[in-house]
Amino acid sequence: MRLTKLGHACVRLEKDGATLVVDPGTWSGPEALDGADAVLVTHEHFDHVDVDGVRAALRANPHLRVWTHAGVAAQLGAGSDEDGGERVRVVRAGDRFECAGFEVSVHGAEHALLHKEIPVVPNVGFLVDHEVFHPGDSFTVPDERVRTLLLPVDAPWLKASELIDYARAVAPERAYAIHDAMVNEKGAMVVDNWLGVAARPLDATFTRLQPGTGVDL
Repeated sequence: MRLTKLGHACVRLEKDGATLVVDPGTWSGPEALDGADAVLVTHEHFDHVDVDGVRAALRANPHLRVWTHAGVAAQLGAGSDEDGGERVRVVRAGDRFECAGFEVSVHGAEHALLHKEIPVVPNVGFLVDHEVFHPGDSFTVPDERVRTLLLPVDAPWLKASELIDYARAVAPERAYAIHDAMVNEKGAMVVDNWLGVAARPLDATFTRLQPGTGVDL
């Protein structure tokens, strides 16, 4: 399986000629959905799902399928023929399914707390092929082994101690930074430091990938 980091929290996974895209938001880049066979969306925030973009992709590609929680599915027209709504599937924690040849399990139910005055929205995390876990905006720890963690590193709901504790709780063999569109060059050096701190007791490799960079898993 090949993993390619796209903009912000979006990644592309490729295997046996199939392409799965996770969290194609408005900061993911205009080509995030090019060639996609399947899409996973963790939650409703604009930096994780470009609703208009996904609808356009569904119209353009009759074979495209989307899996997400009920709130996002409703925005994408699930259950109707509009914009390919019949091809939008609702999932929840505990579900397992296959999409475009990838095995996916669903973990977690809620977004991390932003502030006590801001309602917590639904958020589901996806473990793909028992290998790659995308938590969305959450601190969900799957109840099964994770070899590769997509680790949020910068967000209004996240502080350094939480980043470190979360990564160590999941305890992957490797992690790649996501949720980093607001990090500038100086901030990236700080992020690299925290990634090193988080990885040290795990004897793991935590790193950042530039958008467009791919690795083989």
